[in-house]
Amino acid sequence: MSRTVVVTGLGATTPLGGDVASTWAALLAGKSGAVLLTDEVFAELPARIAAPVMVDPSEILEAHQIRKMDRSQQLALIAAREAWADAGSPEVDQERLGVAVATGVGGAVSLMEQYEILRTKGPSRVSPMTVPMLMPNGPAAVLGLEFGAMAGVHTPVSACASGAEAIGYGAEMIRTGRADIVVCGGTEGCIHPLTLAAFGAMRALSTRHDDPASASRPFDVNRDGFVMSEGAGIVVLESEEHAAARGAKVYGIYGGQGLAADAHHIAQPEPEGRGVMLAMNRAFADSDLTPSDIVHINAHATSTPAGDVAEAKAIRKVFGAHADHASVTAVKGATGHLLGGAGSLAAIATILALHDRVAPPIANLTDIDPEVDIDVIVKEPRKLPAGDIAGMSNSFGFGGHDVVLTFKSN
Repeated sequence: MSRTVVVTGLGATTPLGGDVASTWAALLAGKSGAVLLTDEVFAELPARIAAPVMVDPSEILEAHQIRKMDRSQQLALIAAREAWADAGSPEVDQERLGVAVATGVGGAVSLMEQYEILRTKGPSRVSPMTVPMLMPNGPAAVLGLEFGAMAGVHTPVSACASGAEAIGYGAEMIRTGRADIVVCGGTEGCIHPLTLAAFGAMRALSTRHDDPASASRPFDVNRDGFVMSEGAGIVVLESEEHAAARGAKVYGIYGGQGLAADAHHIAQPEPEGRGVMLAMNRAFADSDLTPSDIVHINAHATSTPAGDVAEAKAIRKVFGAHADHASVTAVKGATGHLLGGAGSLAAIATILALHDRVAPPIANLTDIDPEVDIDVIVKEPRKLPAGDIAGMSNSFGFGGHDVVLTFKSN
């Protein structure tokens, strides 16, 4: 069987706001959440820019929850509670409720913190929650317990494409009849000296320390690397029949997904975007769409020199003449790179763009790279057409993972 899947709830906590509404407003305004890290522990790092969440979990969750959960789990729980409430806190058979929530790094920060406790204070002081905090499926497990999900709780890990792949996985749970509702998306909370030092050693991060707010510059000729950020984006997916039966509001319709891989390099994109193109074409096939149907694309575009150009080339090749009719944005100019949470946040922005008929501009894009031959949105939000429209959200990750999602207006 293959059932129609709709979006009935959205939740987020990001560097731009503590919920979806504030994040979306900031995206439309082209604001940036990037700051210079001034704490002493970051002082010696070659790259000291990051985008922490605007509202810290300690302001929302209780102290005992903070102690027992990794930061990625805390952020996922906050976003998921918003998405669930936004969906109307639906009544659903536990055996028909699923979770598919991913993270790219997992509880690495908790692991490092507990190792430091072991080293300085001894084994008796190590938290008994260490393993649940560090395991990659921890955020999904926390949400499965929060909502009582029994249809399945899953964690597809594909680096920075993880959040998008989780949405695709959740949709398949509904399409194939295993679940009626799935809470899905991605989360990440790993702004730490070691992760920043590691990405810095790869020369992947921006070092625009004199102007951190403009450091993330997707498709700009002067881009010099991405800005690490944190946050979570969660969507509630539901079968069309189940949503209609309870009178749920619908943001949009899930189109389909395209999965592929570059087979090129562990960290560098394939220069011509062959894996990206394959994923796009598979997404078209899975969603019964063509390039002419797509009016808006949310690009992965992290602000790295090689990656942005490779993606732009792939879009131009796949869309051909229709590329000029698909407006392209990239939320990472504003939010920085949420790693495992990036794909789900981009999906939320795509869903809202179709729903509100307006797409946000790319923050900090002032001088377009001449190799970027696509219709990027600059300075002001772009109105989208009336009628039935569709959008695409691209997500790619280290290891050559390529995930493309499509959505349709309702």
